[in-house]
Amino acid sequence: MTTTGKQLFTTLTADGQLTLEVSEEKFPDPTGNQVLVKMEAAPINPSDLAILTSAADFENAEYSEGKVVAQMPEPFLSGQRSRHGQRLPAGNEGAGTVVATGDSDMAKALMGQRVACVPGNAFSQYAIADAMMCLPLGDHSAEAGASSFVNPMTALGFVETAKMEGHDAIVHLAAASNLGQMLNKICIEDGMKLVNIVRRQEHVDLLKSQGAKYVVNSSDDDYMSKLREAIAETGAFLGFDPIGGGQNTDHVLKAMEQVAVKQMSEYSRYGSNQDKKMYQYGRLDLQNPTILTPSYGLQWTVSGWLLTPFLAKAGMETVGKMRARVQQNLGTTFASSYKAKVDLEGMLTKEAITDYRQMKTGEKYLVTPWG
Repeated sequence: MTTTGKQLFTTLTADGQLTLEVSEEKFPDPTGNQVLVKMEAAPINPSDLAILTSAADFENAEYSEGKVVAQMPEPFLSGQRSRHGQRLPAGNEGAGTVVATGDSDMAKALMGQRVACVPGNAFSQYAIADAMMCLPLGDHSAEAGASSFVNPMTALGFVETAKMEGHDAIVHLAAASNLGQMLNKICIEDGMKLVNIVRRQEHVDLLKSQGAKYVVNSSDDDYMSKLREAIAETGAFLGFDPIGGGQNTDHVLKAMEQVAVKQMSEYSRYGSNQDKKMYQYGRLDLQNPTILTPSYGLQWTVSGWLLTPFLAKAGMETVGKMRARVQQNLGTTFASSYKAKVDLEGMLTKEAITDYRQMKTGEKYLVTPWG
């Protein structure tokens, strides 16, 4: 039996025209380990905006009901050459009710259950998902479970990465975000020391109220000295940066090196022997290049971090424990909040796009495909 419903698509052409549109689509019956989920809620994550909005000009775009056409500037147009002409679905994660399954035992066991899933086309009234990537929500609502994969598993992944690489302390930028608040709670629970970097005093107050010990405001005049103090006290030489552009990573590496040099017993022209590593896991700053200055010796690394490759590397046993922990703590450690709810057509209004693409801390949007 073929199921029909609305779905959002994004298309970028070679001449720079980015089209977002909602259309009526047919969804195939699930097979094997697949399930068909009637989607009830899906968050708009920064990772979704990479193909939804990127750096396109939505201020001067053409808006109509369920459709918007904007122009993509260079170098972003050339940088996305591999997707030119492709009509892509969007929405990494969400939650809903399983209404049909394939014939595997794992898929059948989910029939009728509300689950969180990672279908890659969650901005849709229906989605095909792999049963292995579904998390039964029990009594939790779809809204409570909509953000139960990407942010929780990423935050847990940071802590697991630190442990795997022999660290007992982490530096995190944009730390008052939904993900940052989760990471703070996880680190408190696990005894992992955490240096939180934020840009506003209200974010300092927020994290402190949630038990954070080390919170540094990058807008303060004494930012670098406070950052050095926190790194010296925690021994944090591993960091995670979702901003990407500008000198955020550079400043943290510089502070790490200054702390390490101060701890040296004798001078070295090559800097400290302390390994310093920053993972960039996002690109909140699309306007500026990543700037690195030669000021932290030679023992440093800047690398990318993505959830899917990490999960593959971590293995099923670790991933299973992470998923169970998320499920058990959905209402506490891994709870998410939203600024606004929109349906599929509501996603494509000028007011909504210009707001949610700013990715402001604590102002995430939730898509409810059925209104």
